[in-house]
Amino acid sequence: MRIIARRTLREYWQEHADAEQPLRAWYAEAKAADWRTPADIKARYASASIIANNRIVFNIGGNKYRLVAAIRYDLGIIYIRFVGTHAAYDKIDAATI
Repeated sequence: MRIIARRTLREYWQEHADAEQPLRAWYAEAKAADWRTPADIKARYASASIIANNRIVFNIGGNKYRLVAAIRYDLGIIYIRFVGTHAAYDKIDAATI
């Protein structure tokens, strides 16, 4: 999969050092993946939440952080829409961000 934009992840882990390794691990797995449907993601990430508008919410770092991605399965592209703590996640509308 092609991931846009890794920079979002990097900027986040520069301010939250404990998020660096889990975000790097997620990035490596997602980049190597070939997800064609939400079921493909659920097969690997059982705790991922499938929400409206092709959005997926991933639990990162032992569920300390959340990552919201918009996915274009037909093009093989993942758009990073949000990365943050659960408290920050509760303040957004993940389906529209």
